[in-house]
Amino acid sequence: MLKVLLADDEPLLLDSLEIILTMNQIDVIGMAHDGIEALSILKTRTCNLALVDLNMKGMGGIELIHRIKQDFPDIKILVLTTFYDDKNITGAIAEGADGYILKGSGKDAILAAINGIMGGQNVIGREVMERMAAILQKNRDIKEVNKDLMSDMTGREKEICALVAEGLNNRQIASKLYISEGTVKNYISSIYDKTGIHDRSKLVVAMKE
Repeated sequence: MLKVLLADDEPLLLDSLEIILTMNQIDVIGMAHDGIEALSILKTRTCNLALVDLNMKGMGGIELIHRIKQDFPDIKILVLTTFYDDKNITGAIAEGADGYILKGSGKDAILAAINGIMGGQNVIGREVMERMAAILQKNRDIKEVNKDLMSDMTGREKEICALVAEGLNNRQIASKLYISEGTVKNYISSIYDKTGIHDRSKLVVAMKE
């Protein structure tokens, strides 16, 4: 049975999600009101998927996504939130979220997103996809400016750029390339200097365009 963790600071929503998921043969292994509580639950219980809100008091959703992907890399993450501004979208995707939909999408859309993610897909809601397209358009100038600069990168720097664009964090990149995390940081610093982009989220957006 699919095991899911819910992380949201709205008690009524948690209760509603628990009912919906349980009725669809999904085991809710815990309900957390912030990131710290979510990580505490994950230390003691097996989980396949975490449904994460972004705006939570204490440790918010983006930091929680980072920590889950760092400490529990096999757990899939579906962002379920009311927020789809530039900062939240790029931040969540950069940290490795596997899906991003809005709370108002409805029960069927939430269940479909869960099934899609567990089937190996990246699931992005329509409204979020439209916002992402706007983000990419807004950053087109960044991409154009940096096309020539990409030619100055070494093969390893281009490789790391590609992995950053896939949403891997420094630790995951280091493990994949069999180098130290400090070496990855040095490469990324060099990439920032060569592209003129000094923000990981903006680099992800530019690389995906």
